[in-house]
Amino acid sequence: MELLITYDVNTTTPEGRWRLRKVAQLCEGYGLRVQKSVFEVVCADADLLTLIDGITRVIDHDHDSIRIYKMQLGAFQDVRMLGTATALPHRQPLIL
Repeated sequence: MELLITYDVNTTTPEGRWRLRKVAQLCEGYGLRVQKSVFEVVCADADLLTLIDGITRVIDHDHDSIRIYKMQLGAFQDVRMLGTATALPHRQPLIL
């Protein structure tokens, strides 16, 4: 499946800045960063559940906002990019 993950983590405290880094690290393990707080992810259902569990354990549910959009298969191949945006190799293995 293809997912678009966006997040807004409250960074007014040191704990918030830590949560922001942890959410970004979790997302980097599953997808490609396309903007500062936006990731495009190609994964299986089990991977999505693991990612959601990891994010749920990290965020402050009263101050942080995470959105996960399930996209139609092939959606990342049909993206209009403007400015400095570049196409990303979603189907290639991630090297961490």
